[in-house]
Amino acid sequence: MTPILLIFTYKETYYHLLWKLVRIWSKVLVYGMGFRLCLQLDQEIEPNKSYMFCPNHSSLMDPFVLILLSKNPIVFVGKQELATIPIFGYFYKKVVIMVDRSSPKSRKSVYKKAKKRLKNGVSMAIFPEGLVPTEEVVLAPFKKGAFSLAIEFNIPIVPQVYFDCKRLFSWNFLKGSPGVFRIHQHLFIETKGLKMDALNSLKQQTFDIIYNDLSTDVKYMNDTNRKK
Repeated sequence: MTPILLIFTYKETYYHLLWKLVRIWSKVLVYGMGFRLCLQLDQEIEPNKSYMFCPNHSSLMDPFVLILLSKNPIVFVGKQELATIPIFGYFYKKVVIMVDRSSPKSRKSVYKKAKKRLKNGVSMAIFPEGLVPTEEVVLAPFKKGAFSLAIEFNIPIVPQVYFDCKRLFSWNFLKGSPGVFRIHQHLFIETKGLKMDALNSLKQQTFDIIYNDLSTDVKYMNDTNRKK
């Protein structure tokens, strides 16, 4: 796919075309590996509207599941370290808003880049845990980035819960199997009119929604003996 990717990443205006290609790629990967999606949508995405997607992070499959869920293009905010991976890193730098969390200057530049990309229904996605937690952890503490961006650009937060990605596609290669990924997309959290002093309460509200869903799911809690 490298020749096609070289064309579709040449200009930012081609991103909508790139998104269609990535969605096809994700469908082949997810369904080809024997996975299926079971969706519970409390609220649906509107075309030509921007959102901040905030799923829990548990597996390498999470980004592909998120891509499958949205016909609207999504720009990911990701770690700068991944840009060092050969070949993949070249395209990663082209399409992802990279951030070095140790650098205030880098974090500040995310706002400028995001403002440029959030047009014509393009949304953003950040895994607010900032990492993939160990298996015994229900949900790791959230970073502030997703919520400060959502307030800055007045875009709704979309809490998504992925119950089965880690169970079916674990970091442990001895675990996992084909099966059904259950996803719960909660009611969106509006940010219009909020100021930055509401950041912590917004972060906690999103955390509580996802945590309560995960901690009451029997399959999720029993699979790796997680503790609340």
